Amino acid sequence: MLFVNGQAHRFCDGIRRRDFLAAGTLSALGLSLADLLRVEEAQAVTGGSKNKRSVILIWQHGGPSQLDTFDMKPDAPREVRGPWTSIPSRLPGLHVSELMPHHAAVMDKMTVIRSFSQPISSHFTATHWMLTGYKRAGSTRHPTHPSMGAQASFLLGSKRRGVPSYVNINDGGFGYHGAAYLGVAHNPMRTGSFSYGNEGIQFPTVNDSAFKLIKGLDSQRVSGRVSLLKQLDTIRREVDRDGSFTGIDRMTEQAVDIVTSGRATEAFDLSKEDQKTRDRYGEGWGEQALLARRLVEAGVRFVTLNTGYWDNHSNIQGALDGKMPHHDRCVGVLVEDLAQRGMLDDTLVISAGEFGRTPKINKNRGRDHWGPAQSIVLAGGGYRHGQVIGATDKHAAFPTERPIGVSDFCTIIFHALGIDPNAETIDNLSGRPIYLVEGGQVPPELI
Repeated sequence: MLFVNGQAHRFCDGIRRRDFLAAGTLSALGLSLADLLRVEEAQAVTGGSKNKRSVILIWQHGGPSQLDTFDMKPDAPREVRGPWTSIPSRLPGLHVSELMPHHAAVMDKMTVIRSFSQPISSHFTATHWMLTGYKRAGSTRHPTHPSMGAQASFLLGSKRRGVPSYVNINDGGFGYHGAAYLGVAHNPMRTGSFSYGNEGIQFPTVNDSAFKLIKGLDSQRVSGRVSLLKQLDTIRREVDRDGSFTGIDRMTEQAVDIVTSGRATEAFDLSKEDQKTRDRYGEGWGEQALLARRLVEAGVRFVTLNTGYWDNHSNIQGALDGKMPHHDRCVGVLVEDLAQRGMLDDTLVISAGEFGRTPKINKNRGRDHWGPAQSIVLAGGGYRHGQVIGATDKHAAFPTERPIGVSDFCTIIFHALGIDPNAETIDNLSGRPIYLVEGGQVPPELI
């Protein structure tokens, strides 16, 4: 059984594919089982694209509240406006939640899209649409289309050899970060873990052990063992009947390149940062935002960082009081640091979830799913910032001007990377050409 994008596959004779890989890839390379899990998710490393930009997508799994962040309605009834007051930001006229002082300090470098809207309030369906550009029905976690990160990996690769092109930090929940028909070589390399509770948030420690050569192996020996691994190709091709191993030859080469170059290990080693910088970011999501910066600095093309869980159907005050300061610091300090290092123009930072929250607080003191209105923030990526795009009604329930949709959201990301959203990729299994995004445009205010 091999779990590819959350789905299990088993050979006809009952042998588990992971066991086959462990016997083949692991013994040939001398890697551990933990490394295998990384190799399964390794991406293409081409280093051939001239586009210098990267994307850091801060994914707010579960759906953040627009009313309690960037679209506050202080004159609305309390059950609408919520328990927090607003504070002024560096962008004249824009007030944000008092829980977000780090955002407030960099809003002159950011854009708020208040009029993002889509009609779906189902986690799985909305998330698949947001992260891939395509709708799907049902609650499966297996994507029918590649995520934007996987498309970037496929079309561009990394900016430098020896590092993965696509990394996902804190995978989990309603996330469609996989490569689908593009093949496992373009799945994200995953690190970190995720806690679903509103309280007692778990913050894993960044770990670079997956990229280290084990004792007794040097680069020459690893390369020699790869030739042994290639002798298993005939067996592997005979047993692979559903495309699950598509791209595994390329994956093997990339995995060796990543392990032997040492660049990924260097990026993951936060001890290389001065203590003042580490203190600015703080622990938890802040530390992981620092890792995201180091990854794009090293040449990673696309990083997703999940700071969920934002699905606060009850006690939204306690939930946001606990986690919003961590998220605020993570995003605000990241944008400030990128700007100070001269990296912001070449890095699109965008923060969003699958939908917003209901205008009225419910009987459990929470807010429910609400697709028609959400606030999305972005910085860098070569766009024009220091502005608010669109507006909503008096209860932040519906857009009243400049509605922005899912196709527009995906187009903003692809355009920043220099990818034509009207381009096509080929479904490796069916051979059919598929558009990256159907429709969509970059809001002219950003250009």
